[in-house]
Amino acid sequence: MSSTSTRPISNGRLNLEQQRKRAKELLKGINAGEPAALSRVNQWITPRSAALKLADAQLVIARECGFASWPRLKQHIDSISLANQRLLSEGDQDLKTLHIRCGSDIQHSLRTAGLTGDFLEFSDPYCIGPLSDSDPQTLLRERATFLAEAFDLAPADALGRQQQGYGTLLRLDRYQRIVLWFEHDSYDQLILAYLLHRLRELQPSAELQLIAVDQVPGVERFIGIGQLAPEVLSWLWPQRKQVTPEQLRLGSDAWQALTADDPAALLALIKTGTPALPMLGTALHRHLQQLPDLDCGLGLTERLSLQILEREGPLPTGKVFAALMRHDEPLPYLGDTMFWWMMQPLMGGERPLLTSDHGEDTPWQDRSLHITSHGHAVLSGHNNWLDTHPKRRWVGGIAIDGDRDSWCLNKGTGRPQKRPANVA
Repeated sequence: MSSTSTRPISNGRLNLEQQRKRAKELLKGINAGEPAALSRVNQWITPRSAALKLADAQLVIARECGFASWPRLKQHIDSISLANQRLLSEGDQDLKTLHIRCGSDIQHSLRTAGLTGDFLEFSDPYCIGPLSDSDPQTLLRERATFLAEAFDLAPADALGRQQQGYGTLLRLDRYQRIVLWFEHDSYDQLILAYLLHRLRELQPSAELQLIAVDQVPGVERFIGIGQLAPEVLSWLWPQRKQVTPEQLRLGSDAWQALTADDPAALLALIKTGTPALPMLGTALHRHLQQLPDLDCGLGLTERLSLQILEREGPLPTGKVFAALMRHDEPLPYLGDTMFWWMMQPLMGGERPLLTSDHGEDTPWQDRSLHITSHGHAVLSGHNNWLDTHPKRRWVGGIAIDGDRDSWCLNKGTGRPQKRPANVA
């Protein structure tokens, strides 16, 4: 192992012996005068004439992992080990439990960690497509129609998948404990808002508990719970909190704001900071940023994607998505197929913003994307995408059309405002 590697951890799994070995290798690099090793030290320790010791190298390792000190790193590793041991012996069998997650990404890891309760994947991606404050049966049918069209699914399959998720919410009386596993991004938090809204309506007798995460010690760029190792899920388990009446009420308020046909309620809710669920306010703000920019007509995801291509040159679509998730997106929330769905309108119409060298027979991840001259003009604000009448798109309950007044986001003020159609 090279002493030049900072070895960022993505799954939260930290091994104390491994970290000790890294510290020894770093000290060896320091003593050998390796520039990379010395550069790492200088990031965290004030230069001094005295020779550095192993404790200094351990401090650097701890800081690189996101901890204030080596004892804090060791304490965290010990707490994960203890939580893992307890969960493997106790599990969740004290109460009939349902785990709800907006995907299947942790289902196997929960089992590995020792949680054997039932699992519900409720994964309707409210962060894309139209939303309405309809009754649950109407909503699931509206969403099934959208998902079938967006992702080329058989209508019956899309409807069946929706019915499984929404239908399980009507059968909660069999459970004594319901645990919601969610992170901080808008994909998760919008679904959480709806679930809290429905749980407030349904009033199940079960204990309602929430695990909400926006960072994990030792993880340099935390994107979601699904990236975590099973033993880190064990560590999260005792951190769950009881869902409060204030959180249930906030879920309803957020859902009503998300489904409104103008952004006034959403903006007002964001301004409160949503103290009962602080992550929700941040996610709602990111959701609002999908409104088209007043100058160029692009939502933030589209704008960032074009900026990547302008910066890097032509790239396969999969690499654009990877760059977006790893570096450019301030609050990663999209899955890869959702990202591809969002790119396709940019490639259509009389004046596309993007083109590709490859045809339909090439997997979308491998299709190279090129920004057009019109794409450059839109990105710079000289042209506005809305003026080319792109296909209607939605930000929650807000319909965005180029052939009528559309709600846009003014970057200067940070506030939504109407933009008359075809403004020069």
